[in-house]
Parts: sequence; structure tokens; C-alpha cells
Amino acid sequence: MTKPLEGLLIVSLEQAVAAPYCSARLADAGARVIKIERPEGDFARAYDRSVLGLSSYFVWLNRGKESLVSDIKNPDDAALLHRLIAKADVFVQNLAPGAAIRSGFGSDTLRARHERLITVDISGYGETGEYASMKAYDLLIQAESGLAMVTGHPAGPGRVGVSIADVGCGMNAYTGVLEALIERSRTGRGKGLKVSLFDAVADWMNVPLLYFEGTGQAPQRLGLAHPSICPYGAFATADGALVLISIQNEREWAAFCSAFLDAPDLPRQPGFETNTIRVANRTMVDERVGQMFAGLTRDQAAAKLRKSNTAYGFVNDLAALRDHPALRRTKVALPDGGVAEIIAPAVIRVGETLNLGAVPSIGQNSAAIRAAFAD
Repeated sequence: MTKPLEGLLIVSLEQAVAAPYCSARLADAGARVIKIERPEGDFARAYDRSVLGLSSYFVWLNRGKESLVSDIKNPDDAALLHRLIAKADVFVQNLAPGAAIRSGFGSDTLRARHERLITVDISGYGETGEYASMKAYDLLIQAESGLAMVTGHPAGPGRVGVSIADVGCGMNAYTGVLEALIERSRTGRGKGLKVSLFDAVADWMNVPLLYFEGTGQAPQRLGLAHPSICPYGAFATADGALVLISIQNEREWAAFCSAFLDAPDLPRQPGFETNTIRVANRTMVDERVGQMFAGLTRDQAAAKLRKSNTAYGFVNDLAALRDHPALRRTKVALPDGGVAEIIAPAVIRVGETLNLGAVPSIGQNSAAIRAAFAD
């Protein structure tokens, strides 16, 4: 069975996370992805050595690609890259702002030369304005976008524990490429796409910003609680587990009070009547709920929560994630013949067997690519 993007060629002048995330998804879908690396390799190769000596980031984001070592400042290598792009469907780059243009690989020029080419320029803050030249790493974007300020505990802001700005930007780039491919199938022309880490996170900040502009107040940092819903948070059980519950409406609240708290009359008592009132009396409500959890074990709490049809989840550590019954894993071949077991991509293609390509060593495909795209 063929994959949806088989026959397409992607050339990606990439490093780190955002661009490799985009091109990895294209490779998963069957496209041929040629990854252009510096002689020392993508610096994400050296982030850690946790996967049989390889970087966890690199293994995750570079399966199914071919690695070509190239120095685009070298005229011969630049000429090779131009020959690759002439055959490509998509060109992705996340060099420092302006670097691609200075090297002769500006997206506007390339599309003028190759009508069907789709170009993707990935940056930190976009290509215009005073922030265009700023270095932009994930945590910096979390801080600048306001995300860190609405994340964490009342004592201070916090970082989202994964590279959410990079991943969000890569997801946007992948989505944009798919849309551009659909458009090209109708028009015959490529499209220029520009995505940034800042825009990816800023889009997700719509709700807190609109709330702030409408009320004059920023959402509170509440840790594992919700600023506008109560009860919605984590509670400790007698055996030390943390259980997070979510009550979305008054019907669920009534069922929770009756079947979990064993207090069917609680919704009619002062301070407990409606969500707005409960939010204003959060400390009292959480104390009442917490008392019940504190007298139950993890298993007992789960049984009562299921009986009350309450939405809940356990606050798991990574060991619990590893053993989670819903977690899907898949295998990826490594350059030295080893195999890594990674979390499977989120989308399941019905009727297809997942088969991800191998992770390349530095320059593994250089000789073959140079021969195939020689003058």
C-alpha cells in the first residue's frame, strides 16, 4: 500500500526541532526527505546520549530521512543544493533570519525560478520588526509570549515541560505544506509559507489574552487547577496518588456530589450552588472535595469516580507513562543497527501498518545523493 506523499521530494536545510518536526511528518507520510546537515551535523545530535548513545530529540525527529552533509558557502555544494531544489516539491529552512537569502536560497527567488516549488521559512519571531533578528529558543518564546506567566503555581511562572513552541511551529509548518500541496494540485503553482515559534504559541494564548482584555485581570496561576472552573484540580489520596478531576457543568456536579462525595444536598448549600459561586469559594470547595479523597486509596477513588461518571485522570510520572495502557509504541532502526522504541505518531491510518524509516548517521547518504544529482 502506498503512502499519501510517496513520489514527493522534500529538501530541508534544518536543525534542532521545528523544521525537523515538519519534515519528519512528511517522511512518515511517504515523502523522500533529504536533510541537509553541516559537516559537524545537526546540533540536536548532541543534545543528549540517552537512546543507545544517540540524542532522544534526533531519534524522534529524523527517522525516515536521508542525510547529506553540505556546506552551502562552498560553491560546488551550493550548486548541488540548487540542483536538488530544482527537482524538489518542498524546500524547508530554519536558518538564522536572512541567512538563506544571503546564501542565495531566498524563498521568493527560488519560487520565481521553480513555479511548482513550495517554500517554508521557519523563524523565531517572523522576518520583520525589531524582534526579527532575536535568537529564539523554546523557553525564550514561552517567556516572551506570556505562556510562562500563566503556567505554574501562584509562587511564580513556570515552563511547559516539553519544547511546545518548537513542536507547535513544526505542526503549523506541516499543516501549511499539506494545504499548499492541495492548492498546487488545482493551480499548478507552489506557495510561500512563513511560520514562527512566537506565532505558534501566541495563537494558543488567545483565551488568556481575550480574558485579560475583557476583564482587566490575567488568569491566575493555579498549578493543577483551572482558573475558571471549580472543582477542577488534583487531589491526594490516602496512598499518595494524585487524582485530577474535572467538573464541566451543574449536572456533573450534582452526580459527583451524590455518588462520590455521598452528599446529594451539597449543590444547594451556600458556596456550592453554581460554578461561578464555587470559583469564588474555591478554597472551601477544594477542602470539602479533598477530605473525601484523603480517606480513599487510589483504586477506591477510581471506583467511586467511575460510579459518579466524573472525568478524572491520574497525575502520572514518566514510569507510569511508560506503562500506560493507552500508550502506543513503535520501533525505529538506528544507524548502528540498534533499534529504538519511540511513541507512535498520533494519527492512525486505518488499514495501514505503521512503518517508519531509519534514523540516518551524519552524511550517510551523501555519496549517493551527490552521484544522483551530479551535473
